[in-house]
Amino acid sequence: MGVFRFLLFSLFLVWFGCGSAFAEKRIALVIGNSAYKSVPRLINPVNDAALVGGMFKNAGFDWIDIKTDLSASEMRKALREFGGRAREAEVAVIYYAGHGIELDGTNYLIPTDASLETDSDVLDETVGLDRALFAVEPAKQLRLIILDACRDNPFAKTMRRTVAARAIGRGLAKIEPTSPNTMIAFAAKAGSTASDGDSKNSPFATALVERLPTPGLDLRKAFGFIRDDVLKNTGYKQEPYVYGSLGGDDVSLVPAKPVAIGPPANPDNEIRRDYELALQLGTREGWAAFLNLFPSGFYAELAKGQLKKIAAEETRAAAANKARQAEEEKTRLAAERARKAEQDKAAAAAKAAEDARLAAEKAKQIEDAKAAAAEQRRLDAEAAIAKALAEKQAADKLAADKAETEAAAKQAAEKEVGKGTEQNVAAVAPASTPSAMSPQETTRLVQLELRRVGCLADAADGDWNAASQRSLTRFNKYAGTKFDAKLASLEALGAIKARTGRVCPPVCERGFEPIGDRCVRLTCRGGQTRDEKGECISRDRNERPARIPDRPLASRPETMDSKSTERRSSSGGRCVSTSQRCALEIGGRCDPATGKWEYGRNGAGGNTQAFNACLGRTMAGRNH
Repeated sequence: MGVFRFLLFSLFLVWFGCGSAFAEKRIALVIGNSAYKSVPRLINPVNDAALVGGMFKNAGFDWIDIKTDLSASEMRKALREFGGRAREAEVAVIYYAGHGIELDGTNYLIPTDASLETDSDVLDETVGLDRALFAVEPAKQLRLIILDACRDNPFAKTMRRTVAARAIGRGLAKIEPTSPNTMIAFAAKAGSTASDGDSKNSPFATALVERLPTPGLDLRKAFGFIRDDVLKNTGYKQEPYVYGSLGGDDVSLVPAKPVAIGPPANPDNEIRRDYELALQLGTREGWAAFLNLFPSGFYAELAKGQLKKIAAEETRAAAANKARQAEEEKTRLAAERARKAEQDKAAAAAKAAEDARLAAEKAKQIEDAKAAAAEQRRLDAEAAIAKALAEKQAADKLAADKAETEAAAKQAAEKEVGKGTEQNVAAVAPASTPSAMSPQETTRLVQLELRRVGCLADAADGDWNAASQRSLTRFNKYAGTKFDAKLASLEALGAIKARTGRVCPPVCERGFEPIGDRCVRLTCRGGQTRDEKGECISRDRNERPARIPDRPLASRPETMDSKSTERRSSSGGRCVSTSQRCALEIGGRCDPATGKWEYGRNGAGGNTQAFNACLGRTMAGRNH
């Protein structure tokens, strides 16, 4: 029995070893484009290409070509060479990871050197999906194209449309292959985009390498498992899709492992079935359970060999993991040393910046101190100038007040007798020339001259206020000039000084009349008195008599009081009665030519002081 089992085992090994000689020829082309020149780099396509290429190698493919970051010419060349090899193959597979675009319902693969500034550039700078279908078409049994190219396309966002109606889709467009036994697998359903994922490989590539290499698994069922895995891993946001059709037989990417067929009456059939179950399980626990049931025999030795294989794999994995950890630790330490160097460099830069800041602050404090000292010197100089100016203005004001007092006294002393109005003496000219006077001095001199000609009643304080402006306006009215009332100018000063007598008449209230420089209350007729408005009314009844039109001052009849002689003057009653009384009292006379009383130096006798005293007593008596 042992010899028989040995011979059977030997025949099994010979059959298994020679079986691959009759196996179908399988080839694969893997392309991963990441380093795009006109748009941001994709991270996963190169990693996905390496992962899928390794899967094809482990699956026993006869020829695998892995290419990354291809230009347009390099992609066309790779597809051309792959198409030549596909003529001798039963299975031809193309895997592409990178950017793709759909234009007017046609799908294109985008090389790394494409710029795609306009939609018309797609035909020149990309590779059509039809070109890939043409490359796999010569294969005899299975033609498979896997496209992980449904990523969010940045070219479509910046591309200019030359035709407004031209459609540029999101993701890839649906396609139906015309060749039999042809399948096209999309990472995402037509019209939608695929995710790169958060790990080193995309969810679609990860599911591919897990499901496709399963020996004997039909491709339609394998892509169904891939769809379920991607939906689950992307939160049901990405759904892979397969286009095309296959026949009724199962078509797998990796053929099922051959099963040794023993004679029908083999007494170890039960042990063999248990062994195959343990082999499918492929775990240490499964082989331990098998050896517990069958501790010796041919299958027991095979089971022990499987356990050794598992142990060797675990040892290899542990060593690889240890090496990986050592490499990660090495990388971490290098990163920490680089980080420490960067920290030291940053600390040195921060210290230098702080030193520069302190030096700048110190320099600023020095400059601030200098500027403060200069500002203090300026303020002291301005204070000294202001003090000197104030002292000069006070001295000028004192001198001007003294001159004004002297001018007023001189003006009162020089009034002429016989002209009815008092002649004012011009104000004393300032010691300085007009060109050397300040605006305040000029204003004050103009105010003094306006007071002299009877146009200003306020004091000459050097402030050109509203009252001063009104006084210059009155001067313009009565003197026939046109000076700007808003400004006290030297021209106005000269014009006012040129006037030797009074220009503006006094402004009297109602019931008063101007007489010389004074306002004298009007006299009512006998039996009348004045009301609160200054008008004459009857004493017997509270009613207003008919108003007698006022006549000019010079045309009113003379009236004599008890102290004057009761006669009319030779002028026909043209001289004013009040002036008549005082003029007669001091020996004056009435001038028939002017209608005024003459007294003082130019009259019949008397003097100005006596006339003014008499006139003041008369006004006071009438007011009472």
